[in-house]
Amino acid sequence: MKAFEPAAMGLLTLANRFVRSATYEGLANAQGLCSPGLTKLLVQLATGKVGLIIAGQTAVSQEGRADARGLCLWKENHLPALMDMAGRVQAAGGKIMLQLGHAGIVAEPSLTGKAAFGPMAGRRTDGHICRSMTRNDIRKTTVSFAHAAALAREAGFDGVQLHAAHGYLLSSFLSPHYNRRRDEYGGTVENRARFLLEVLLSVREAAGNDFPVLVKINVNDFLPQGVSVSDIVKTAALLEKGGITAIELSGGTLRSGSLNPSRTGLISRENEGYYKEEAKYFKDKINVPLILSGGLRSLDVVEKLLQDGLCDFAAMSRPLICEPDLIARWKQGDTSASMCKSDNQCFRPVRAGKGLYCLTRVQEGKKSMHRPA
Repeated sequence: MKAFEPAAMGLLTLANRFVRSATYEGLANAQGLCSPGLTKLLVQLATGKVGLIIAGQTAVSQEGRADARGLCLWKENHLPALMDMAGRVQAAGGKIMLQLGHAGIVAEPSLTGKAAFGPMAGRRTDGHICRSMTRNDIRKTTVSFAHAAALAREAGFDGVQLHAAHGYLLSSFLSPHYNRRRDEYGGTVENRARFLLEVLLSVREAAGNDFPVLVKINVNDFLPQGVSVSDIVKTAALLEKGGITAIELSGGTLRSGSLNPSRTGLISRENEGYYKEEAKYFKDKINVPLILSGGLRSLDVVEKLLQDGLCDFAAMSRPLICEPDLIARWKQGDTSASMCKSDNQCFRPVRAGKGLYCLTRVQEGKKSMHRPA
């Protein structure tokens, strides 16, 4: 099967076509340092035969933090635990990248000590005021991304992914819903993509042209005046010229209602791969490797997407929370669909500070233990 064939992502060779899409694990400590629990979780994915593991959004600066339990990377004291994580995952046979991000308009002022910022000034739904970024803010943040990428390389990671999806900082600049600036960072697609392109070029300069740099990007915000697929294809063409290694397609924001990035409800086989139509349009015009995420649950669906040329890699998140050994199970011959019910119960322990796991499976296991013989 093509799904289990080795595949190149830039200069990096992966054992198969499966990617663990970056997921907020909620397992860093209060200083944003990687914990033994987080390392253990990602090592489980490596032993479960996931081809590429992308660790959850890692803040590149203090003002870019979204929550108290997320990873951070801007100081050298963040490095030792990350070095240990990368080394342990690789020793277990995995490849691992860090997703670098900045929360932007959803940054948490109680953590950062500052007002959140983004493309435009405004009031958030929680009542906090978000200020408009100055050109100096943009330059400083670009440097922060580059510095974090250089540190990630020093820590031994196999690459980084720029988080430009789901309404976070880089995503908000791409979207006309959020970005109504009248300077060189707003208006046309080229202008709205300028910040992301400057980040990419700075990361390339800091970490080296041989260091894989991915991007996660929305094909649709599912918001009024949000990005369109034609916008994103134009942006992708600019990223391709800038030397991007691979692009992951996603969609939605925390404000997109039922079309948010983690949709609930059992997914029919016909609906697996939320963005497969956009992927087809994308693949007709862009030549860099494409990672497709969005509701993938079945091996044969993944295989058909790969065989039909709609993507080069398949990304999953919640199925791998439910079954960290899912890929190994499929490879060993049990090709039944993921047990994930897409009920988002895995978010409950994360919000409670207990880490990332499938609460539904835990509860079902407890019930089965108490069934009468």
